Amino acid sequence: MKKIIFCFIFLFTIFNSQNLLATTLKDSVNHSERSEKNVLRDKFRNPLETLKFFEIEPSMTIIELSPGNGWYTEILSTYLYNQGKLIAAAYDPNLSDYAKRSREAYERKLKSKEIYNKVEIVNLFSKLSDDGTIDAILTFRNVHNWIGEDGSGVKKVFQQAYSSLKPGGILGVVEHRASPGTSLKDMKKSGYVTEELTINLAKEAGFILSAKSEINANIRDTKDHPAGVWTLPPTLYLKDSDRDKYIEIGETDRMTLLFKKPS
Repeated sequence: MKKIIFCFIFLFTIFNSQNLLATTLKDSVNHSERSEKNVLRDKFRNPLETLKFFEIEPSMTIIELSPGNGWYTEILSTYLYNQGKLIAAAYDPNLSDYAKRSREAYERKLKSKEIYNKVEIVNLFSKLSDDGTIDAILTFRNVHNWIGEDGSGVKKVFQQAYSSLKPGGILGVVEHRASPGTSLKDMKKSGYVTEELTINLAKEAGFILSAKSEINANIRDTKDHPAGVWTLPPTLYLKDSDRDKYIEIGETDRMTLLFKKPS
């Protein structure tokens, strides 16, 4: 009887462990551990196509910059679980009350399920890793948060990413896209950033623009909303005011840029 119980426990453990793994990127996107709320955003964020465009492989060591509530962490944690490694560069909780709340919420998420037990955390704006040790660094809808008064915050993050990456390493950027000619002041206020500024700051850090994609474009987005990017889903800052209109537009128009560190 004891042998039967032992075998049952052993098989359950093996099965449960295997269930955490995703053999393909599509498996990760369709993984049962993803939250239903996040899956609903797939039609706007196109994770399968986006991560394929960024040339992400399951054996890579990847840093996700400012992971927020962990939308992409849900996908990357299972995809990298067996062969790779995921490092999350989250806000230092000592920076501000907001940073502390954000970090604590993210850490609670990582403790909530076994799929996250291999995810490591480092502080954003600090040294991300030993130099030349990372295969890819990804950021999704964060560039506007780092602009500051002159774009120096973005440049600092890009420089730290450049140092961490191996020669030939990948920097993948998805960001709300401003109309050409938008001022830095309006970018900071609206959350929309121009491709020109993003590309120039990455080039200043040493990166080469390898490719651009329209995977996350949205031609319905007029980019002139009263509360900027936060007017549209999922934030819907104006609540019931023109709610149906903004839901119909969907999420923001976004640039998708692939940079590489020279080999």
